[in-house]
Amino acid sequence: MSKMNAALYQGKGKLAVKQLTIPDIDEEEVLVKVRAEGVCGSDLLMWTDQDDPAGVWSWSEEPNNLPPGHEVTGEIVKVGSKIDSKRIGDRVAVDMLGFGVNCSNCFFCRQGQPIQCMNKKPDSGGGYAQYVKRNSTGCFQLHDNMNWDEGALVEPLAVSVHGCRRGKLEGGETVLVLGAGNIGQTAVAAARAMGAGKVMVTARYSQQSELAKALGADVVLPDGGDDLIEAVADETDGRGADMTLESVGGRSGTTLFQSIELTRKQGRIVILGGFWVPIQTDWMEPLMKEQSIIFSSCYSILEGRHDFEVAIDMMGSGRVNLKPMVTHRFPLSDVQEAVDTAYDKNSGSIKVQIHQD
Repeated sequence: MSKMNAALYQGKGKLAVKQLTIPDIDEEEVLVKVRAEGVCGSDLLMWTDQDDPAGVWSWSEEPNNLPPGHEVTGEIVKVGSKIDSKRIGDRVAVDMLGFGVNCSNCFFCRQGQPIQCMNKKPDSGGGYAQYVKRNSTGCFQLHDNMNWDEGALVEPLAVSVHGCRRGKLEGGETVLVLGAGNIGQTAVAAARAMGAGKVMVTARYSQQSELAKALGADVVLPDGGDDLIEAVADETDGRGADMTLESVGGRSGTTLFQSIELTRKQGRIVILGGFWVPIQTDWMEPLMKEQSIIFSSCYSILEGRHDFEVAIDMMGSGRVNLKPMVTHRFPLSDVQEAVDTAYDKNSGSIKVQIHQD
């Protein structure tokens, strides 16, 4: 059987490129040759023991026998018997977590919410590999003018589009984005493209500040302390943000507490970041402020359109230009350097991608 190269976790922050069998596809699936795969912050944090502010690389001990990776773009090279062969050659962004693996028949799938599918297919491996297989319905065609960098940015942009749509962003509103990592940057771009009147963002590193401004942030703020509180008050006439997009998560509740404090009375807080441990907070403040706290997981269909379609149209039309977000590209053979670079923000990294011919 044909083999492919794939990067597998070896424990303690280490990856190794191994040979695996190219996955077989069923009648409704397609095989995608991966052209680019983004290194997501969750690829790093999910396997760490702590947030590790000192920068000590510390993934868990347990290896994995399947490649990770969910920010996938590539070319369809094989289709199942029920799929039109004309799809071969399509350049696509792949919804790896929802329509790519959903059952299509359960209650949530029928509602257009495949992320919540009750009968997802078993994991068959992600984009840190030469090939992936997914349902054809999870493959969204790129605009002709989009390159592979942009194709692999559809997924993180769709996450932020979904958050703005879940939060019911209205034109002219003041939006605060907490965090200027990958999702924070796409949240800035999405909020600006969807009509925000003012976009504020907190950033820790100079490269994050510069990119956020390029993507449409009106104001870049310090990421904590009294200076942040005073700056938000100054920018909002003391009210606070109409809507806050929390994009950090992790193992600290800091940005959740900030969201409650910095969002106005009767404002909305959208949680995009993944919190990997239980977080305790005083719920009396958001209750008295009548704030809405909305959790937003990945992407789905809202008002008849998938968030991937919205994200692709944003980039393909030129309303959103995320090309400057990609700071580093590595071949699959250098995957260890890729994830190390993504983890170390002192490297100047924002979005690190793995590219393949």
